[in-house]
Amino acid sequence: MSKILLHPCYFPSIATFSVLAQREVIWEAYDNFQKQTYRNRCYICTDQGRHMLNIPIKHVGGDEGRQKYRDVQPDTSTNWQRLHWRSLETAYRTSPFFEFYEDEIRPLFQQPSNNLLDFNLNSITTIADCLGISVSTEQTQKFEAKPKGIADGRFLVIAKSSLNLNSEVYPQVFEDRHGFIPNLSILDLLFNEGPNSLLYLRNMALDFLDA
Repeated sequence: MSKILLHPCYFPSIATFSVLAQREVIWEAYDNFQKQTYRNRCYICTDQGRHMLNIPIKHVGGDEGRQKYRDVQPDTSTNWQRLHWRSLETAYRTSPFFEFYEDEIRPLFQQPSNNLLDFNLNSITTIADCLGISVSTEQTQKFEAKPKGIADGRFLVIAKSSLNLNSEVYPQVFEDRHGFIPNLSILDLLFNEGPNSLLYLRNMALDFLDA
């Protein structure tokens, strides 16, 4: 079974984390940063429904052109970390397992972050620790449009793509208002299902990989 090449995302989607729970991964570290992807956004559920948390970034202007993902810095002028943590508290304070995990997750929003890629990898490791699994730290050493000997799961970073998922329903905080919303951030599953999250991830079919 080949390894899977993935982008380190901001609190990845449940689909992406199901890959982490079932397969060995390599992280793409030499691609160009692109807007409107899960590199700097994730989706949670609030009382208003599906809600995006977006990390503002410092844009490179002028003649410098595109940024490499590994060089992208969050824009701290808006104190996005405090705002995002507040949103998570508001959305999930009443969920069954928010208090169980908040001491592990809160520090991610309190420590200064100067690099988006490093922040995302640190966040992924933190969630993996909460789940009781280990994730690979292996990264690419160059960009390859068509990598050899490895399955390409980088399409999972595209926020607007629709995956053919057969998601098992689990209880969500605002399900009575909005119905079940599939494939949100791993945080939604973790705060609602707690220790059962790992079994949920390992039971998810990976047909969407086509690999």
